[in-house]
Amino acid sequence: MKRSKRFRVEEKKTNRREAHPLQEALNLVREMASARFDETIELSARLGVDPRKSDQMVRGTVILPHGRGKALRVLVLTKGEKEKEAQEAGADLVGFDEFIEKIQGGWTDVDVIVATPDVMSSVGKLGKILGPRGLMPNPKSGTVTMDVGKAIKEIKKGKIEYRVDKSAVVHVPIGKASFKPEKLYENAVTFLRELISAKPSSAKGTYLNSIFLSSTMGPGIRVDPLNVMELVR
Repeated sequence: MKRSKRFRVEEKKTNRREAHPLQEALNLVREMASARFDETIELSARLGVDPRKSDQMVRGTVILPHGRGKALRVLVLTKGEKEKEAQEAGADLVGFDEFIEKIQGGWTDVDVIVATPDVMSSVGKLGKILGPRGLMPNPKSGTVTMDVGKAIKEIKKGKIEYRVDKSAVVHVPIGKASFKPEKLYENAVTFLRELISAKPSSAKGTYLNSIFLSSTMGPGIRVDPLNVMELVR
């Protein structure tokens, strides 16, 4: 893939094979986030698991203490009295029939969809549209629930969902380049602590094989897994 001149200049500032302590890696990735917009800082970790085995599927949610730096549009699919609860909790969009019809037509202009269990028989039919976009409500991520008020508040506060992909890699946003270093650090440690605690009992050998930090338009910075293990103890 052809790299931009700006990317090549930033890439020369670091050795991709060198593993850095977490704080040092965060400083480097912020320094190299030189695009003309506030780049997202992402963390990627390759895990020592086999995602093809159901007992080694790593997924969950975690609330970043300083949020992710993005205001999320939340749609709540529900009926009756839960509509008022969702509106009072700060949902951006609330309803059912009109949004089911819009989604069937290809509309997906939201970041998160929360649904109550009583409507999931209808929402489930939208899986081919919502699934590929990561918008399908799921009980494991807390987006299928009767407590819609709590779900919305957690999402707005900075709750993120993580899930290992078929290559055994987890990708998550941990903030913006404009965040103060200590806030990015606290977000990263909070997520990594959660990720390590989610290690399946059936997974043997090294769990954190590699960790990288990167900005939206910048090169990856390798993080020392041993340093991370010491930090989250």
